[in-house]
Amino acid sequence: MSYLEKKVNAFNANLSKVAGKIEKKHIVGAPARPIPSPTPSQASDSSKHDLKRKRPDPPEVPYSQPRDTGTGQHIMTQITYAIEYLKSKNTPQSLSDILSYLSMQTREQSYKSSVEKILRGHDKVNYYPAKEGTAALFSFRPAHNIRSAESLLKYLQAQRTAQGLSVKELRDGWPDAEDAITQLEGEGKLLVTRNKKDNHARMVWPNDPSLGFEIDEEFQNIWNRIKLPEPGALADELEKEGLTPANKNRTMKKPVKVQEKTKRKPRSGGKTTNVHMAGILRDYSHLKK
Repeated sequence: MSYLEKKVNAFNANLSKVAGKIEKKHIVGAPARPIPSPTPSQASDSSKHDLKRKRPDPPEVPYSQPRDTGTGQHIMTQITYAIEYLKSKNTPQSLSDILSYLSMQTREQSYKSSVEKILRGHDKVNYYPAKEGTAALFSFRPAHNIRSAESLLKYLQAQRTAQGLSVKELRDGWPDAEDAITQLEGEGKLLVTRNKKDNHARMVWPNDPSLGFEIDEEFQNIWNRIKLPEPGALADELEKEGLTPANKNRTMKKPVKVQEKTKRKPRSGGKTTNVHMAGILRDYSHLKK
């Protein structure tokens, strides 16, 4: 075998060895393909559920604490309704009548007793204890115990001052008071002031019809022919006679002082320049306005 043939055989042997090593490296280094999941939809759903944030469980309320049922507010609301019911009635009412109006006949006895206790101590309710054969009674207590025209006149005549009486307080215990006030006003027994907006009675005072008298028409015409002077004419007439009106000092206007504008002084003292030309330049500062 020649030298050239030996070299060719050696090259081919080395080439086959190198090719085997390269194939092994590719086989070992190749990443394994993931095995496909038979149910991909289930896997995606489970991953979504895992990503969702779980809400914390609400704290448990201890059973030892009482529940806020609003019973106290409810019973005071019923008391308000009961007082309005008594206010609309002119006669005292029993507890059974009040409970029937409030639809509380089927409530427990402890609740009914609480209603009775509150009504007995309320400042807007009169309580009449039970007597033999009669039940306890309740009535509305107004600011003034006036429920008729006669009692209104008696109350006003018994007053020691001329303060009058508020119609709002009067309607608190007498809803039809305004009709009686209008009638008494027409008879001349009451003096009434009314609101400008709705003409409802506001305050009332007693009036004595015997003090009223008619004036002859001749005197009424004379009075109406008198012309009142102008507002400023009376003061002028007094000044002509040398008299000073009592309100002159109040109406005198003080003269308005006009503030004079102060002139600004020229600025003095500054850094003098061009000293070397003092004999040549002239000073014109006195001509400056």
